[in-house]
Amino acid sequence: MKFFIDTANIEEIKKGLEIGMVDGVTTNPSLVSKEQRPFTEILKDICAIVDGPVSAEVVSLEADGMVAEARELVKISDKIVIKVPMIEEGLKAVKRLAAEGIKTNVTLIFSSTQALLAAKAGASYVSPFVGRLDDISINGLELVADIMTIFRNFGYATEVIVASVRSPMHVADSALVGADIATIPYKVIAQLAKHPLTDIGMQQFLADWEKRQK
Repeated sequence: MKFFIDTANIEEIKKGLEIGMVDGVTTNPSLVSKEQRPFTEILKDICAIVDGPVSAEVVSLEADGMVAEARELVKISDKIVIKVPMIEEGLKAVKRLAAEGIKTNVTLIFSSTQALLAAKAGASYVSPFVGRLDDISINGLELVADIMTIFRNFGYATEVIVASVRSPMHVADSALVGADIATIPYKVIAQLAKHPLTDIGMQQFLADWEKRQK
């Protein structure tokens, strides 16, 4: 399973790289706005330190605008993947961009039929938002499992990125259903490494070692 880090913050990306947990990066307008720096400058800096794909989201709501934005964004780096919203105009843009060899990540997926449409349009990735579904008492991981089954049934090469990850359980459950990728905020990546029994074990080991030195 691949881990993408869901951030536009360079320091968080560097910390994730140091522990080998960054196979790619996903950004969105909300994350970019927090950095208070020019969008293209942020993307250039990210692409300079990350080997994998870097998702950059368009803000146009019409296919022509999305395609025009995408063509400019991919000039920054061949690592750039164009993040497109799951709307009809987005599907039109995905189809056109796929024909041009430009990779796309269809975001804001909340149903298996939306994922199916995105795959048929030629999306490189689809991003079901599990946390936001959980917020309204719908099991987000069941959606991921359904998407994985549909893609296997018909041999789609589109990869599934589990997004809106809120907890280590989201990551574990995503791995169990065979999701290709989870895109994870740094704070959740840090939580994945922690367990209270590990802390207790380390304390005991150190206490025993100190006794031996006396």
